[in-house]
This record gives sequence, structure tokens and C-alpha cells, in this order.
Amino acid sequence: MASLRRSISRKFRAVIERIHIEQLKVQAHVGVPADERSQPQRLTLNLTFWPRSSPQQDELAGTVNYSAVARTARETVSRHHYKLIETIGEEVAAALLQQFAINKVEVEVRKFVLPDSDYVSVTAVREAS
Repeated sequence: MASLRRSISRKFRAVIERIHIEQLKVQAHVGVPADERSQPQRLTLNLTFWPRSSPQQDELAGTVNYSAVARTARETVSRHHYKLIETIGEEVAAALLQQFAINKVEVEVRKFVLPDSDYVSVTAVREAS
């Protein structure tokens, strides 16, 4: 198997276009009224990010650790009380761009509060400068 990997890696350059984390569950104090912000609510985050480089070997060091990305997203959400899910998306996107070697990130924040709907969501898309 290792020799097959080596021969494939010599013939083709590995390109990771994007990594996606679907429905990361987080707890957030969010809402316009203060009483809504007083208790944590379940949100989900969909995170898509484009690493600056692709692994040349089957090693974590060559890419972005998605467990660390998830941890950073959770920590960012838990740090403050927010009025808007838009602000959560912006802050998570900024934190990920600052802490990881990524070119672009999309952060979709889903909130489950609107009657007769599955969820309300916003998506922040940011690129490294």
C-alpha cells in the first residue's frame, strides 16, 4: 500500500480544494432580547475552509487539523453573548483566518427558533488578505 501511495504521489500533485465540517453543535448566548441571551441555545455551524497547502504525504502536518478548527469555533462562540448570529459568523470566520493557514472560510450559523421552519441561517464568507 505504501508503494502505491508513493507512485501516486509522484504522478499527481495532491490538491485539497476544501475541507468541510457539517453541523458542528455549539451552545451560544444569542438573541436580541436580553432574556433570550440569558440561557444558552443550540446552534449549528457549517464550516468550509480552503487550506493554503495540500499534504504531500499522509501526514497531518501538511494540512489543517479540522479538530483544532472545530475547537477554535466552539471557543469563539462561547466567549461572548451575542445579539446577532451574523456577528457569530463574522467572529468565527475572523478567528479561523487568524489562527490557521487557510485562504478562505465560509461559516454558516444555524439557529432553531423560527416557528414553522427548520432553522434560520446566515453565512459569512471571508478570504485571507
